[in-house]
Amino acid sequence: MFLIERLDALVEQGRRLPGTNAVMVDKVAATDLIEQLRVAVPEEVRQAKRINEESSRLVERAQDEAERIIARAQEQAAFLIEERELTRAAEQRSEEIIEEARGEAQEIQAGADAYAANVLVKLEGEVVKALQSIRRGLSALDERYPADGSEPTEADAESAIDERTHAQL
Repeated sequence: MFLIERLDALVEQGRRLPGTNAVMVDKVAATDLIEQLRVAVPEEVRQAKRINEESSRLVERAQDEAERIIARAQEQAAFLIEERELTRAAEQRSEEIIEEARGEAQEIQAGADAYAANVLVKLEGEVVKALQSIRRGLSALDERYPADGSEPTEADAESAIDERTHAQL
């Protein structure tokens, strides 16, 4: 840029030819500036090319990095979606297991209640039989010993026990 400005200044300082737009400049000074431009311009062009190539590499690296970031983000999103689905499936399965357990618990409770009722009915029958046996025994004693006030002897009690045992057999 410095050389171009010097060349421009050389043209501006040149003498104008009357009636034309032409300017007379010092040939040696102009040729010297042109030669310096020939030397400088290729170096500038090479620097511009290097800068352009470097910027292209930077853009390419940035694009590669952006693609890697996008790929990682997509992988992570897929993982999170899969994890969420697995969690949802596990929660659903746990609810199913709980419902199954409740159903089984109700069945077991119903079975236990039925068994307890059956045992209590049988026990009631046995108690009724025992109570009837007790009443028969008391009746038999009442028949043997009327209410005259006499008390049974030990022999009478043993005889009543023997009769009851025989009756049960």
